[in-house]
Amino acid sequence: MAGSVGVGRATPRSSPKRYAGTDPPLSLAGPTVADLQRTAELEKFLVEAGLYEGEEESAKREEVLSEIGQIVKEWVKQLTSKKGYAEQLVERANAVLFTFGSYRLGVHGPGADIDTLCVGPSYVNREEDFFVTLHGILAGKEEVTELQPVPDAHVPVLKFKFHGISIDLLYASLSLSVIPADFDISQGSVLSDVDEATVRSLNGCRVADQILRLVPNAENFRTTLRCLKYWAKRRGVYSNITGFLGGVNWALLVARVCQLYPNAVPSMLVSRFFRVFTQWQWPNPVMLCAIENDDLGFSIWDPRKNPRDRSHLMPIITPAYPCMNSSYNVSTSTLRVIMEQFQFGNKICQEIDLNKANWSALFEPFHFFEAYRKFLVVDIVAEDDDDLLLWKGWVESRLRQLTLKIERDTKGILQCHPYPCEYSDPAIECAHCAFYMGLSRKEGLQKRGQQFDIRGTVDEFMREIAMYSLWKPGMDLAVTHVRREQVPSYVFEQGYKKPCPMMHANQLEQSDGDGTLSPDLEGRLKRKCDFDGDGHEELCRPVKRASVSQPDEETLPHHGSSVSKVLCDSMVNLVSNGLCSGAQTTSLHDDVNFKQTPLTSSPHGSEDTSASGTMGAVVLADESSKLGNLTSDVEVDTVQAVAVHTPLECVAQKDEMKLEGIRSVASSNCAEFLERAVLAKNVHLSGDEVI
Repeated sequence: MAGSVGVGRATPRSSPKRYAGTDPPLSLAGPTVADLQRTAELEKFLVEAGLYEGEEESAKREEVLSEIGQIVKEWVKQLTSKKGYAEQLVERANAVLFTFGSYRLGVHGPGADIDTLCVGPSYVNREEDFFVTLHGILAGKEEVTELQPVPDAHVPVLKFKFHGISIDLLYASLSLSVIPADFDISQGSVLSDVDEATVRSLNGCRVADQILRLVPNAENFRTTLRCLKYWAKRRGVYSNITGFLGGVNWALLVARVCQLYPNAVPSMLVSRFFRVFTQWQWPNPVMLCAIENDDLGFSIWDPRKNPRDRSHLMPIITPAYPCMNSSYNVSTSTLRVIMEQFQFGNKICQEIDLNKANWSALFEPFHFFEAYRKFLVVDIVAEDDDDLLLWKGWVESRLRQLTLKIERDTKGILQCHPYPCEYSDPAIECAHCAFYMGLSRKEGLQKRGQQFDIRGTVDEFMREIAMYSLWKPGMDLAVTHVRREQVPSYVFEQGYKKPCPMMHANQLEQSDGDGTLSPDLEGRLKRKCDFDGDGHEELCRPVKRASVSQPDEETLPHHGSSVSKVLCDSMVNLVSNGLCSGAQTTSLHDDVNFKQTPLTSSPHGSEDTSASGTMGAVVLADESSKLGNLTSDVEVDTVQAVAVHTPLECVAQKDEMKLEGIRSVASSNCAEFLERAVLAKNVHLSGDEVI
């Protein structure tokens, strides 16, 4: 009889349920009534926050994917015929479109882009067929806008909008003459006889599928991931390109927590997420499964064999072969910021569990411009919006290197917090944007008068930027140093600056103290000019580079020379005023030492060889000098910006303590301005200068 047990035979024991993951779950506990209520409140909050798209937009996405799929199929057929293959092969020629990223995982929101992968046959290559022929086809379609090829990226991609929906399109050429319509991308054989770029292109789809297989409850995973991605964006730690964590990183971290608490609901998973990762001992890796080592010969993440892997600070390993560290971009500075935000999330979740806070407290935005007193600003200017899209993408992809170089050259004492948001002045019509990096001294380090000259660091960064193969005239860049009170008002969410509360001593040390650039790192631009008979300054020698960041006139420091109002209505004067308005100067602290050094020339070179520039040193004051100026520090200002310019340098030198004047710039567009003029001024600094 079924289910009966025979005499003399041991009673069979039911085998325990197997769970995915490298380790068994930490808890199998299910939700309480309070957990279910908090989950309902969380889901309601996410809906009200607008994180779910409507049915109409979902249908539009499906239509767009269908149209793009048809375009790539026709593209492959045309190439098959053009390359002289038999008519039978032309009939069977095919390309298959896959999705990955947030869309594949089911956590995309309104306006999100769609990550797509086109898989084609072996005779259709990436270099010519994809980035030239398909690019030309897409460029000729009215529904395609903002078409941007990025062939030199770590994962080569075509970026564009199709009917207003952002698309990132990758391409993988497999060792097959025909791609079946029901092709299974998860099988290991797809990696046979392909190059590294193709492996990376395929990995996105393979990783997304593996994640969904390895989580115990896909719906709970999706809700939790949607919540944590929104939280990361609000707290300024969502950006792989600038050294934080991107979509796949957050997905892998959330998936690991789902494995550790397989029966938990989203409210529990969010709380456990912060509890786990505030205690995680980095660089111990986060893995959803054991690392697979196939015989295909591709390199996998293995710090025992690969010296480079040993330097990774926050390894989050992808589950599909070849297993890679998806978070290799994380630096010492960005890891510090991420961990600080994890601590914040853990604190708020503890309060939510005790009914002392609600979910809105968790998603309070991080007030970046209130957290630091000094910043590096990377201003980007181009001839038009299309050029800006290309130029900005290149510069943004290299910002992480600037952070790493500053960490390297200051031995980790000066820490950078690159903020993953771009800003543009609505009052300026030319194509421009700016990125900000908060500067702080490493906590606990106190060394009076220690200086770091990052002039060479920024110059090295500029040389790398200048290697851009698609550079065009009008593509310009400036790196400047500004204080909080010089930050323009338009970067703030409500368009105005909030009053900064008094910092406690230990908060001040955690902020930045004086561990930033010295006072004379400021942007002091001058050029030789002639004056007309009435004493007005006239245009003469062209200077190409200018900063776009424009400090708010109402919040300029109270000390030092004032800057006259620009007398030209041109938007270009607003651009140049951003450099000039930082030129107030007084003594900062007694321990600030000055000396003078020249700035190296731009890698692009220049016809105007009379120009030169300046860069200052990082001065670290001791704690006593900081605490003695807690109340006056906001009021006392120095010359705060240095512009490191390419391809033409600017002039900076000491002179009388006054502004010689401001010239009127009669220019109708930004590109013309950048070839013609910047504001001229003379600045006096007592003592020796550090430039």
